[in-house]
Amino acid sequence: MHVVLSTVGLLMGLYVAWRLFWPLRLPLWAKALLSLLLVALAVQLRIVATFWGTMASPEIPKLAIAVLATGSTAVLLLALALLVMDAGLLLSRLLRWPRLLRWPRVVTVLRARMLRPLAAGLALLLSGYGVSQGMAVPNVRQVEVNIAGLPAAFDGYRVLQLTDIHASRLLTGDWVRQVVAESNALKPDLIVITGDLIDGTVAARRHDFQPLGELQAPDGVIAITGNHEYYAQYSDWMQAFRALHMQVLENSHTQVRRGDAALTIAGVTDPVAARYGLPLPDLQAALAGADPAAPVILLDHRPRNAADAAARGVKLQLSGHTHGGQIIGMDQLVKRANGGFVSGRYEVDGMTLYVSNGAGLWAGFPARIGVPSEITLFTLRRAP
Repeated sequence: MHVVLSTVGLLMGLYVAWRLFWPLRLPLWAKALLSLLLVALAVQLRIVATFWGTMASPEIPKLAIAVLATGSTAVLLLALALLVMDAGLLLSRLLRWPRLLRWPRVVTVLRARMLRPLAAGLALLLSGYGVSQGMAVPNVRQVEVNIAGLPAAFDGYRVLQLTDIHASRLLTGDWVRQVVAESNALKPDLIVITGDLIDGTVAARRHDFQPLGELQAPDGVIAITGNHEYYAQYSDWMQAFRALHMQVLENSHTQVRRGDAALTIAGVTDPVAARYGLPLPDLQAALAGADPAAPVILLDHRPRNAADAAARGVKLQLSGHTHGGQIIGMDQLVKRANGGFVSGRYEVDGMTLYVSNGAGLWAGFPARIGVPSEITLFTLRRAP
């Protein structure tokens, strides 16, 4: 995945440099220098990872991450804008639109002197806005879910979902502490965290993940792993999370009780475990021995296997991973890799699937444009 991102970044940087700088009346050395700087910006994450940290966890100051991310996101947005402009110009020539042929020089001058620089400026402004939104403390989204067979004792039960927190050098302990404060203020009955809590090693994040230990709910905090937990010291992280009094479910389940009534909370691991020789997600194992009378809430970091969960009788699946697509339009690409699911509520063969946009973002691409982050509070209701 990281190789793909670096390759795409390199190609975008070369394309933008070719369309933005080479038409200018500048000395060859100046064009080459500007192009080199822009390409370096497009692949800045690979450069940073080579010297400071990893692709999953760049270990440079917060401000540096934000500035570099703003620049690389601007390159992405500008590449897309230039592709649209060039496609429009090519189409106009192929169709020989009379209006454009009537003023070819005006169109050429406008395009060369105004449109490309204007697009670059707008891309930079939009990128800055997107990164600021990616670093913002998430808003609360409240969702009611009707569950068939929900015991009366759990009617009105409140489950708070956090996912994709991605504590890092960008989203530091101070940011995590604000997310925790917002979550606790909602006074949920249960808090669940559906993976990607952190980026980096336990030592690197020792001050950033500690505020998660301040999460409070009568029925505790239940967590599962996402793909990012595997990228650095998986077993150490499991111990660290449990030391914060989180119950981590690895292909297992637990019960929440109200008198004689019960809910089953099940959790599975992440498919990236295959790279590290660790247990793959196993829903059958997670549900083994579960009370057949208790409705099941499944925690699965990725939403793509929702149909399998529905077939096994799960009533509610909570997922993350997609970040909602992050930028309007990108959701069409993201959902293809996630079973067609990317953001919000879905009904899947009688089961409710909810895919959260996530509270945070990976520091390698921390921009949100039109796809806000969220803390999600579910209120469970008995289905009529």
